[in-house]
Amino acid sequence: MKIGIFAGSFDPFTIGHASIVRRALPLFDKIVIGVGINERKNLMLNTDEKVKKIALLYANEPKIEVKAYSDLTVSLAHREHAQYFIKGVRSIKDFEYEREQADINQQIGGIETLFLFTEPELASISSSLVRELVHFGEDVSRFLPKGYTLKK
Repeated sequence: MKIGIFAGSFDPFTIGHASIVRRALPLFDKIVIGVGINERKNLMLNTDEKVKKIALLYANEPKIEVKAYSDLTVSLAHREHAQYFIKGVRSIKDFEYEREQADINQQIGGIETLFLFTEPELASISSSLVRELVHFGEDVSRFLPKGYTLKK
């Protein structure tokens, strides 16, 4: 069984994230969306909210599971018997960071990383940009998947 891990803080989960999941889905028997718990980040949503909201988006997709984790992503991959990490790359800056992570993940965990380049029209969308727009009262619905709201 080919299992991929798509991990991040997903604060919030954007249409860019959803695009990566949609494009990776035909390549895997199962995708685990790993919602990382990182107390060092100033987050807009708590982990339970993020897991519930993302799980609701994929409630009708049996190949997708959503799980929170607070340890190394490699440890999550081993628990889930995953062989791959799925990473979206928007820019050269993303690529450099993700390539270093991929090298370390391969060395310490034997996990391969699959890079998917972001669709050009989504390349400027990031969770941090969406959080900033929310902070200033802007409507961010166009940057979020249908059915995903920031209202509690």
